[in-house]
Formats: sequence, structure tokens, C-alpha cells
Amino acid sequence: MTDKENQTSPLLDHLKRRISIAGPISVADYMTEALAHPQWGYYRKQDPFGQAGDFVTAPEISQMFGELIGLWVAVTWQQMGSPSRLQLVELGPGRGTLMADALRAVRNVPGFCDALTVRFVETSPVLRTHQQTSIMPYGVPAVWHDSFEDIPENQNAPMVVIANEFFDALPVRQFQFGKDGWRERLVAISAESGELCFTNGPLAPMTDALVPVKLRPTAKVGDVFEASPMAISIANQIAHRINRDGGAALMIDYGHPHSAFGDTLQALRHHKYHPVLAMPGDADLTTHVDFGALARTFSQADARTGAVLGQGTFLKMLGIEQRAELLKQSATVDQAKAIDAALNRLVDADQMGTLFKVLIAYGRESAPPPCVSGAEG
Repeated sequence: MTDKENQTSPLLDHLKRRISIAGPISVADYMTEALAHPQWGYYRKQDPFGQAGDFVTAPEISQMFGELIGLWVAVTWQQMGSPSRLQLVELGPGRGTLMADALRAVRNVPGFCDALTVRFVETSPVLRTHQQTSIMPYGVPAVWHDSFEDIPENQNAPMVVIANEFFDALPVRQFQFGKDGWRERLVAISAESGELCFTNGPLAPMTDALVPVKLRPTAKVGDVFEASPMAISIANQIAHRINRDGGAALMIDYGHPHSAFGDTLQALRHHKYHPVLAMPGDADLTTHVDFGALARTFSQADARTGAVLGQGTFLKMLGIEQRAELLKQSATVDQAKAIDAALNRLVDADQMGTLFKVLIAYGRESAPPPCVSGAEG
């Protein structure tokens, strides 16, 4: 760690004061402060996307990603009977690149854009400005919300929700199994160095929402399980809306298809891995999404889900290879090479194709959207 990275910061000072006064905090509380503190949180103060930021998301890699999702939404709308109103919600929309590419791809679908109201769930003032600029050319009405629950009810319109690399940044609680049972992993201050460190709290009573009862008998000493109460709450809210009003949700993220043990908390800064507890507020924090927990939540709320797919499988089902060939027909040699490189990055098994997973949920009275197979729930 460099001398610069050892320097203190307002958020680090704030966290140390909080811990000194009230005791160790949960990993979820640490993530919330580091990412969403109203003044010093990572997502509140900067644009983290792209080569100049800390990571690159699929919409930034290629226009094909957003275009195909836009067509997926349009076909889903048509399968609903092309209703005169549709709420298109994007959770954590970044710079608005995905939505802009989606709207460009569907602008000629008869009646679709006339039915549309776009709703962005975004807390960052910096990113809201980017989003507004990105979709301005398409002339669709757009509304911004701080959280999903802020979206007004009773809109008399079905809802389609897009969540691309959204759930991975939601706070998780971590529980570690020891010889005497489960203890919550906490963030404390080291008595030796005075810096932030991990410690385990007292024995914690387990519920199925924290560590699934079917998984517990397989736990070995040292195993860590991550649970995201916020992710479960948002999934439950989405299920309520699409059950009542009709619609679907498309969730794309890196993670595992079934609940499993593992400490997946990581930090990224300038496209490199970074110590998780160093420079809070200046590095992105993420975890692998538990798609098994999300699927169970939708099922318990009486919504339906398809089988968890790899991103590569999903994009190929939507025709990304054909779209790439079409783009290459009017491309220069260098542009064609860039298109092939982007395609490979999105779909290849050793890149994003299998690491990133796709879960599609839909209302109990709705027809299965495109790419739903092996329906569960």
C-alpha cells in the first residue's frame, strides 16, 4: 500500500469514530457507508464507469448488449398484448448507455415508445445527469427515483424491470461458521494498528433468510455465507408489482446460480483489485449475487422465474452473433475486429459469458418472456 493510500479520509475518520463509540459494525453497514454515504460515498461523488473509472460494464463494451435488451423488452411488451402504457424501470442505470441503446433499437417498433415511461432508480447526482443526456434524443418521458419503493403504485400499467450489475453492489451480511456455531463477521478497529479490520461477533441465531437450512449441515469451520436483506427486499417488491400489474424483470450480474458458501466481497479501484477495508468511499465494493436466493424470493412471492442462464447463452438466444455480423457488413477492418472482440468478451466462457448470470422473473398471470426456459416457481 502506498503512503497516499495510508492517508486518512473524512469517511474513514467517520467510520472509526462510529466504531469507537458504538462498537464493531456489520459488513452490510460498512458497504452502505462506503458506497452510499450522502457526502463521501463512492456512488455519490463520482462517475465510476469506463476506462477512466474503476470498471467497465457490458453496455460500455458494445452497443449490441443494450440493443438486444431493448428488443427483449419490446417482445415482452408485445406478448402482453401491446398495452397502451408500460413502465420500463432500470435499477442502477450507470451512465444511461444501456437504456439509450435499447431505445434506439426499438424506436421503430409500432406503438412501443408511445406507451413508454422510463423510470430510473439512481441516487448519484453525477450519474443522473449522464442518464438524462443519454436518453434525451429519444424523446420518451423519464422519471428518477432514489429507490424502487419510491416508484408510485397504482399506475395501471405493467412493469418491466432491468437490473444489470445492480444487485452485486447491494450490502451483504457475512456469517462465518466456527466450532461453536455461526457468528456474524464485523468490521472493527485493530488494537495493534488502529486500522479497520475484520472480526467475528457473538454467536448468531440462524434463520433461513440468513443461512438456508438445507445448506447448514454441509458447513465446515471457516465457511462464510453472504446474505443480502436489501436484495431480498427489492426482489420481493418487484414480485409484488409484476404480480399485481403484470410484467417481468431481467436481472444480469456476476454470481452463482445456487446458494453457496464463499467470501466474495471485493474492492475495485482503477480496474484493479484493492484491499476491501482500505480507502472506503474511493473504491467500488461488490459481491457475487446469490441468484438462488433471488429465485426463492420470487417463488415465495408467487411470481415465476426461468432457469438461471449464463450471459453468453442468453445473448446468443437473443441473436447477438447475427447482430455482430450485420454490424460488420458496414464496418472497416478495424471496426470489425473491435466488434468481434466485444462479442467475445460478452459471450465467451472464459470472459463474461459464464461468470455473469441471467435470471428472468415474471408475474404469475403473465406469459413467459423471451428466453425463459426450465421455468421454476
